[in-house]
This record gives sequence, structure tokens and C-alpha cells, in this order.
Amino acid sequence: MSLTKVIAISGKPGLYEILGQTKGGFITSSLLDGKKTPVKNTQNVSVLSDIGIYTYETEVALGIVFIAIHDKYEGKASISHKASDKELVALFNEVLPDYDEERVYVSNIKKVVQWYNILVNAEFDFETIKEDLKKLEEAQNAPQ
Repeated sequence: MSLTKVIAISGKPGLYEILGQTKGGFITSSLLDGKKTPVKNTQNVSVLSDIGIYTYETEVALGIVFIAIHDKYEGKASISHKASDKELVALFNEVLPDYDEERVYVSNIKKVVQWYNILVNAEFDFETIKEDLKKLEEAQNAPQ
């Protein structure tokens, strides 16, 4: 599984892995409880690999933030997303020091921390993020 196969569904808790496509959407499996769920094309979904976090210079891929949190906590779960705002902001300042504090709200930080912990509990292989980022970088640097 890679971040290209993990989605967040608007209005539903947790994260979901895309298992396959159907005529009008796709089939997912919850990373929280393993239940399979159909998702229609009309539902709002966000693929985690497409999400970026604003910094003062540019946007940083969510995967890079996950890797930074993963390295900080040595592959274990981080603080809870229910921790105090002060603790969450301190964590984000440590893993992404130049994040744009005006455009990245505490609610965004809570979501990132919650998603990270869901991925850790689902035994997600964070090495796949590094591999995907390396492939993307090679594609961008390839002569055209």
C-alpha cells in the first residue's frame, strides 16, 4: 500500500485503502476496522499523496511531513490528535519548521497527526513514501 491508494472521505472518520474500482466509484477498506465500503464518484475524497502543507516558500507533500513525524517518533505513534493545541503546534514546528502558520490551522495539524497515527496502527510501510518521492523527483529531473 502507498499513499496513492489511501484516501480520506469527507464526512467519514479515518482513512481508507482503495481496493478496486466499480462502475460508479470504487471499493475501499477502512484502516480503522477493516470494513469494506463502496464509495460513489459523487462523494468528496482526498488522496493522501495529493495533499500538500503550506510553507512560506512552497507546498510540502504530506508524505514528507509523515516521514518527518515517523523519524521523530522512530516509527511509533506520535502524540494524540487530542493533545493540547500548544503541543500540536510544537510538534509541527519541529517536523516542518517553516510551515505557514496563517494558512495551516491547528485543525489541519490535528488531522495530519490523526492520519499519521492511523497509518502507524495499520502498519503502513513508510518506506513506500520515500520510494514514491524518489520516483517523482527522478521524473521531474528527467530530460524532456
